[in-house]
Amino acid sequence: MAKKKVTVVVEELLKDYLAAEGLELYHCEFAKEGGDWFLKVFIDYAPDEAESRYIGTDECEKVSRYLSEQLDASDPIEQNYYLMVSSPGMDRPLLKPSHWRRYVGEQIEVRLYRGKDGTKNIAGRLDSYEEAEGDADGGQARITITDDAGKVWTLERSEIAKANLAVVF
Repeated sequence: MAKKKVTVVVEELLKDYLAAEGLELYHCEFAKEGGDWFLKVFIDYAPDEAESRYIGTDECEKVSRYLSEQLDASDPIEQNYYLMVSSPGMDRPLLKPSHWRRYVGEQIEVRLYRGKDGTKNIAGRLDSYEEAEGDADGGQARITITDDAGKVWTLERSEIAKANLAVVF
């Protein structure tokens, strides 16, 4: 089974269960690392449930048991793999349009594919995320960031190689 199909199957298997638990699937990936396959499932509280709540081992264990039972019953994955259920972490990646919209106003760190104004790394407040009309995956989105020095950066989503929430203490 192709990697994308596995993640779609996992999304379908978890959708109703996570909603009933007040959780959401933040991200899912099925990848080979070294000689082993890993199914990595990252869960978070749904945005309306997330205020000052963090995913702990209890939530991960419950989701892992549920998903493991569902995968054993339907057996959609041909090869052996390790299942990992986790929180996306404090420095969670911004991968989907919903992630970008959810964290407007928060501190983020961005790495660009190509340098801009002498840098490839920008850290600052995510001021806005505006999707282009008809752009379902956010690839054409425009992002505005005010860096720590007060400079306003306007970037196309396609310029950004990696973006994460910044861990601020």
